[in-house]
Amino acid sequence: MTRPTKDDHEIKRRRTLFGSLRSSFLTGLVVIAPIWLTIWLMWSVIGWIDGWVLPFVPGKFRPEQYIGINLRGVGVIIFLVFTVIVGWLAKGLIGRSLLRWGEGLVDRMPVVRSVYNGLKQIAETVFAQTDTSFDTACLIEYPRKGIWAIAFVSTAAKGEIAQSIPADDAKVSVFLPTTPNPTSGFLLFVPRSEIIELDMTVEDAAKLVISAGLVYPNPKKPGSIKVLTPDQEIAQPIGQSDRVE
Repeated sequence: MTRPTKDDHEIKRRRTLFGSLRSSFLTGLVVIAPIWLTIWLMWSVIGWIDGWVLPFVPGKFRPEQYIGINLRGVGVIIFLVFTVIVGWLAKGLIGRSLLRWGEGLVDRMPVVRSVYNGLKQIAETVFAQTDTSFDTACLIEYPRKGIWAIAFVSTAAKGEIAQSIPADDAKVSVFLPTTPNPTSGFLLFVPRSEIIELDMTVEDAAKLVISAGLVYPNPKKPGSIKVLTPDQEIAQPIGQSDRVE
């Protein structure tokens, strides 16, 4: 058996140093990338709104005419103020009357009617001020027995749907989100006995779905989130993720 030489120790030390630098770089990338992407996305959205709103604003009312600097975000402020004014007018008697008259006019236009009604339903669903929301995360067997997926309990199944499902216990409707886009998914009706409710919050479960399993709640600290670095994810045996500290 040959003894390690000085060159072997030097190679091992370099590999350890390279591995440490690689791990630090990947960890820093995990931290920096979401921050940079968020800032870039917000900056781009603000610029898009400015480019859409400012052409409708007379030049004498634009601040760059007085300070000589094209301030990004002026269009956003104008858009917010305009939206608030329109909403305030729409809640009044005259505003409601004008809105009904406008919708009646749109209903007489075949193609425009379909587009307007579809967009209106989407807007009402997304921006409706309601307290109805998912309050429980759960596990269900999907797409087959033995494979589990995260879902969110919606409401109890009622009416014809509840009566048509051949099960003796209560039925509930659950929303099964897709990864990495949780806004799309499947509406499923499942017997309550086949649902495993989770202690984690809906926000933690959503982060778990969006991250494809890389961000998960710490079982020792309910409500907290643990993020695996790339090296930890590779070295971690399947089924032992709850042991990561």
